[in-house]
Amino acid sequence: MSDLASTHQEFNPDNLNPQKLHALLLGGVAPRPIAFASTIDKAGRVNLAPFSYFNVFSANPPILIFSPARRGKDNTTKHTLDNVLEVPEVVINMVDYDLVHACSLASTDYPQGVNEFEKAGLTEVPSVTITPPRVLESPVSMECKVLKVESLGPNPGAGNLVFCEIKRMHFRNNVLGSDGLPDAVLLDLVARCGGSYYTRASKEALFEIPKPIANLGIGVDSIPKDICTSSILTGKHLAMLGNVASLPDETEVNDYKLIELSEIFLDYADNGVVLELELHKHALKLLDNGNVDEAWKTLLTFNLG
Repeated sequence: MSDLASTHQEFNPDNLNPQKLHALLLGGVAPRPIAFASTIDKAGRVNLAPFSYFNVFSANPPILIFSPARRGKDNTTKHTLDNVLEVPEVVINMVDYDLVHACSLASTDYPQGVNEFEKAGLTEVPSVTITPPRVLESPVSMECKVLKVESLGPNPGAGNLVFCEIKRMHFRNNVLGSDGLPDAVLLDLVARCGGSYYTRASKEALFEIPKPIANLGIGVDSIPKDICTSSILTGKHLAMLGNVASLPDETEVNDYKLIELSEIFLDYADNGVVLELELHKHALKLLDNGNVDEAWKTLLTFNLG
């Protein structure tokens, strides 16, 4: 246990200054989606600002929550928070790669009354159900009524949870797939990391993992011990193996052995230890390429003899 503990550095939030704690949180909890929030005050002045303390929390009712924190430098509140307290409406605009530089520019702490749409060169589009405009350049915009605002404290850096109920959603036509649903590749969204870093959900960065909902994964605890104790496979690979609903049967394994693994068995037939090692190396390559079923067939051939 002591060896495991030595792999991590420990921090007590109570012992950190706000700036250090803020940097650790934003760097450690990442990437975070960005709520590009457009609001309006009681005088009709529009504001646009990004917030990465944000996510969706319910589908029925459809609820988004974002948090405009109090400024760390002087403990003042953001114009967005002031606005939703005056006019409880907001448009949450999502940020794609083409929009991220304008989003960053809009995060500038301009004086109250300055329209960030104009500063960032973005286009206001009238909303259907609420007063604040949405961002034309955004791939997804959600018109929301603010249900409530919960303060998390009076100190610098304290959040203010803005509970938003979606009243209308706008999806740009070219981000919807043939099934009418948002396509992650077409959306090309960006997310916030620590410091000045962002990340892009581009095609090269995206990958799929089968969700064990309809079928129960067998679990790592059901994997044979000789595989679990492999010196080649890591915890990630074991989790991939444990995510299958069932194992291939003996006939499938034998057929795979004869067709795909014959060279490995011929080369190492006289050395069982090396043979097992080579099979695990082969399974590693298969798993890294997402071929879980073939990896299972490879691993199970060793026990068939």
